[in-house]
Amino acid sequence: MGWIEHDHPSTDALVEQVAQQLQHACREAIHARGAAWLALAGGRTPLPAYARLAASEFEGSITAVPTDERCVPHDHPACNLRALREAFAANRGITTAGITREDGDEGASLAQARALLALNAQPFDLVLLGMGTDGHFASLFPGAANLAEGLAMESGIDAIATLPEPLPAEAPFARISLTLPRLLRARTILLVATGEDKRRVLRQARQQDRGGHPVAALLHARDHRVQVHWSP
Repeated sequence: MGWIEHDHPSTDALVEQVAQQLQHACREAIHARGAAWLALAGGRTPLPAYARLAASEFEGSITAVPTDERCVPHDHPACNLRALREAFAANRGITTAGITREDGDEGASLAQARALLALNAQPFDLVLLGMGTDGHFASLFPGAANLAEGLAMESGIDAIATLPEPLPAEAPFARISLTLPRLLRARTILLVATGEDKRRVLRQARQQDRGGHPVAALLHARDHRVQVHWSP
């Protein structure tokens, strides 16, 4: 099914649209099933949208998990769970669930992530992903030794432990990543990117048909449609 592109004139406009989609997805899920189940990226760009979700009122509960996590303690500045908890702190109806152990141990964290996802096997009501200038998403980096495992559609695996190669200087940590098939098990999928460098990567990925940049596998996934939100 491919993707739908939404170009916004500014980051503020992008955040406003993404926040509206988050709110809509949660209200629809709560109306239909009494609760909403989200997988959300870390990073600076989506945090204002999360804050707007936290400022909204809902009749049911919302649970959010990171799409990927660094294997660091939960109080570490690089922890995505910490960022989500801070973003949603003002709303008691929104809870977060970690895909790593509190101490960040890699092996134990992988077991925890897989157990959590097995217990909550229902489709995500919304998945929000970011993207790097190398085309990675959800810590599925192009140089990782087990990238193919993370992208394999028939693997039956919901999460992997992975190590970026080369390690990003700003976050040199092993990761727990939700796999592409688990992320695609969602009612709504958003990919958020800003800047001309990332726009060039998206244009390249559109032509690659699952080769090259990891994000190409996301954009070209059969029977799924990704909503791409971009701003300068």
